[in-house]
Amino acid sequence: MSSIYQHFRPDEKEFVDAVLEWKQTVESQYAPKQTDFLDPRQQHIVESIVGSNDEILVSFYPEDSERKRALLYPPYFQPEEEDFGIEAFEIQYPSKFVTIEHRQVLGTLMSLGLKREKFGDIVTGEDIIQIILADEISDYVRMELTQVGKAKVSLKAITLKDRIQSREEWQEKTTTVSSLRLDVVLAAIYNDSRQKAQTLIKSGHVKVNWKTVENSSFEVVASDVISARGYGRSKLMSIEGRTKRDKWRISVGILK
Repeated sequence: MSSIYQHFRPDEKEFVDAVLEWKQTVESQYAPKQTDFLDPRQQHIVESIVGSNDEILVSFYPEDSERKRALLYPPYFQPEEEDFGIEAFEIQYPSKFVTIEHRQVLGTLMSLGLKREKFGDIVTGEDIIQIILADEISDYVRMELTQVGKAKVSLKAITLKDRIQSREEWQEKTTTVSSLRLDVVLAAIYNDSRQKAQTLIKSGHVKVNWKTVENSSFEVVASDVISARGYGRSKLMSIEGRTKRDKWRISVGILK
């Protein structure tokens, strides 16, 4: 029997183990199991492990966000919005006088001692900033989040339906690459030289799925989110197979 681990990266073993444990819990207790917020790669892993199974189903929420909580549950269970344990808030601040950026909100939340997986997307619009929190930490955040940068702030609860949509737009393109190495894929996405890509990677300026990767030969896989300093974010949407010249045809999205 082939090992489940061979389908994932060695550094993902711990997360794969966690997913297998959640699955086992649902099987043995015949009750739903809620997860923390998962990034797109983690969602892909959960779906790969649980998705093809009729005994256990999986749903992700909020649907139109990048980071989602998952719910693993037996077939009899009908998930409702409240089963995901998610609360949404708008950050109230004097927007006429100060500007607050996404990274400041992220930094402030982390400085409160929160784990990144306890809150979802931070969405910014015209003078509006909204955050999605796990309900188990929302009271704590409401009490403690009183300042971002130099601005005094407070949180106002909103419904998930009142969220503004992220203005992120992925511009998709299909290209071919000689291999799925990070430096090769990065160079192809941004029409840059492989040498330039290698320099960026070795300088610690490239992240794959929010983790810094300094190895140019790191192999990327479908659903990986790649961010490079000065270039923004991109995503390997799908690997579409080999061409006649034995290159990989890939579909990538670049954040506009």
